[in-house]
Amino acid sequence: MVAGSAALHALRRIVGIVAVVAPALHLLSDVLEWRLGGFSSAQLWINYAAFLPMPWLLLGIHAAHDPRPAGSGLAGALIYGAAFVYFQHTTLVAIAEHAPDYETLWARLGWLYTLHGGLMILGGTLFSRAVLRAGWLPRHAVFLFQSGLVANLALALVPAPAILQTVGSTARNLGVMAIGAAILRGTRPPRAH
Repeated sequence: MVAGSAALHALRRIVGIVAVVAPALHLLSDVLEWRLGGFSSAQLWINYAAFLPMPWLLLGIHAAHDPRPAGSGLAGALIYGAAFVYFQHTTLVAIAEHAPDYETLWARLGWLYTLHGGLMILGGTLFSRAVLRAGWLPRHAVFLFQSGLVANLALALVPAPAILQTVGSTARNLGVMAIGAAILRGTRPPRAH
């Protein structure tokens, strides 16, 4: 039992750190993109570094969660992660093809990019709902993450500059960072008996 407890503590520490650092790097990448008015080589490499752990991040949060969220939470984490495997690829495409901005990259990748954006929203929503029902993580952090997904969906459905998708990614990133901070602090609401 003690060994299992120590392993869970170590897992939570790793997941908490990654949940703070990876979204912070993604946020930095978005700020650089806004400031530069498009992509740069350094900004894209920062973005790629941020995306490396993303396919596993919600899965790690799910594994560190006690009690474990419903099966829909695991399914959501896997779907969200699969979308980020594709987004890693898109960052490498942008680097290789010297894409000047998000609009150009999106136009180049077309419906496949949009499909994976939809998968990210679906997976993140399934995960959020299950985590909220399980009740371990701070509701405000999960709601912030979910609000970013809603913003991404809304901005995909209305004619708006593609750069505005960073509004959704900022909310998602801040939500995940708050989740990571809560995991590191060991914050959890009291269990109902």
